[in-house]
Order: sequence, then structure tokens, then C-alpha cells
Amino acid sequence: MLVSRVWSSVRPGLSRVLSRTLGGWSTGEGRRMDLSGIYPPVTTPFTATAEVDYGKLEENLHKLGTFPFRGFVVQGSNGEFPFLTSSERLEVVSRARQALPKDKLLLAGSGCESTQATVEMTVSMAQVGADAAMVVTPCYYRGRMSSAALIHHYTKVADLSPIPVVLYSVPANTGLDLPVDAVVTLSQHPNIVGIKDSGGDVTRIGLIVHKTRNQDFQVLAGSAGFLLASYAIGAVGGVCALANVLGAQVCQLERLCLTGQWEDAQKLQHRLIEPNTAVTRQFGIPGLKKTMDWFGYYGGPCRSPLQELSPAQEEALRLDFASNGWL
Repeated sequence: MLVSRVWSSVRPGLSRVLSRTLGGWSTGEGRRMDLSGIYPPVTTPFTATAEVDYGKLEENLHKLGTFPFRGFVVQGSNGEFPFLTSSERLEVVSRARQALPKDKLLLAGSGCESTQATVEMTVSMAQVGADAAMVVTPCYYRGRMSSAALIHHYTKVADLSPIPVVLYSVPANTGLDLPVDAVVTLSQHPNIVGIKDSGGDVTRIGLIVHKTRNQDFQVLAGSAGFLLASYAIGAVGGVCALANVLGAQVCQLERLCLTGQWEDAQKLQHRLIEPNTAVTRQFGIPGLKKTMDWFGYYGGPCRSPLQELSPAQEEALRLDFASNGWL
């Protein structure tokens, strides 16, 4: 029943989607979608009354579009996707696609708790413009999320997705690391093109790169704090919250790594560690949005139950940027 319903819904837009995403599962040359590069995981702007502010979303994307990013992630953790309705999630993807140049990849977070809901959200996001789906691990029943369960989940999603799938492991939010053995198995699926790993364990990232070296599988670092180390052990890029405010600097770090200028890359990486920690683990989305306000973007409020920073927290956030020469 699920297969029939999903394919019935996707069929009208399938040709358009596959054409736009480099041939769907693979390019005409037999290679899968190239994810190499930097992606800001964009925030979802809200008005003072907690409505999604699509106009501010488009403004932010137009400003961020001036940097040499490979693409953008919407509905990742920084997009507050658990707080959005299904229709809002789809509208965010649609508006983002309309605001971005066609040569910028749009990765959309389509993960839901059930396999069925994830498939349906993935298909719907493909129809409104997503180039690839970034699928977070289901985690409410984390005690039952064995490697076998996760392999089954991702395989079903990838089988039915009309666009490439990127695995997403973010244990700080889910309490669940996608096991390396599951990643290795899933890397063999023709429609699973890579993983965003936000755990910060560089040894694990290196092991994934090593274990999947015979597959056309790509690893993206999930934070700017360990971007240099990830490049050094074989990652192809990063999805970095800090790129929402220090886009030029994160792209510069990418260039330094790719051109082998490791001493300069090390110096820049050091100056990004504290600001990155501040907008991720320390102060999270409220910290990132506050910083966006300082750097000429629209951050604005979060949707409840997330709360704004206290004055003391805001001062600590400012110091993390100022002490490293960014304010």
C-alpha cells in the first residue's frame, strides 16, 4: 500500500525532479551527485508572532548567495524543523529553491520518526525543489534503533526517493549515533550518496571514509569546528552553522585545505573554534540567530519552547567572536 501510494504521488513530477538532480540517482556519466563543498544549514526566520517569515528567509538566502557555497541545507537542525508543520516544511523548501540560483544544490531535511512519513516527506520535498534529501536518524524509540532497524529504514527511504539521500547523524540532538557498520552497508545503496556527520568524532569520520573508500560515497563534516581535521582525513566538505555568519571565512578554510596550505588553514581553524562552539553546543540556535542579527542577516526569534539568550549569555557570545577578531 505504501509503495503504491508513494509512487502514485511522485509520478507527475518525477521527470522534472530527476532531470534537475543530475540524473536522479546518478549522472549521465555513471557518477553520483557531487556533494563537495560548504553548505550553510539555514535558519527558519519567524515573526514576532511566531509565524514563518518567508520574506526574511529569501532575503537571507540572497545575501548568503554571494559566497562560493556549493549549496544550502534547509530543515536541518538549525532550521527548527521539529517545530514546523508539514506544510511549513514544504513551503520553506519551495521558497528556498525559488530564491537560489539553479547551480546551488538544495539539501532538504526530510526526516520523520516513521519510515512511511519520511518517504512521503522526501517525495513531497523533491516535488517542490529539493535536489537531495538529508535524512536524520529516527530517535524517539532510540533503544530499538539497532543497525538492522536503521538499515531497513534508510533502505526503504532510498528505494522510494526520486532524489539522492544523504544520511544525517547528529547525536547531540537525537542521542543516537548512526553506527559505522550501518553506514558502510548503506553506502552501497545506489541512491545513498553520503553522510553528514555532526558528532565531532574525527576518528569515526576517518573510519567511515576508510570503510567506504570503494564506494562512490561522500562524507560531510557537520560543523566548522572540526572542518580542517575532516578534510585532512578525506571528507569532501562541510555543513557548517558558522557559515551563516562567517561564510567567507569558512569558504577560505575550505580553499586552504584543498590547496594544501595547512599552516594557514590551522591558524584560521583555531580562530573559528570558539565562535563555532558558541553557535552550536554552547548557545545553539538562539546564539546563531543573535549572531546573524549582528552580521547583517535576519536572525530574529526562535519558535517556542526555545528561548532567547539572557544578557549574560549574549555578552559571552559576543566575547567569543570579539576575542578571535570577528567583531
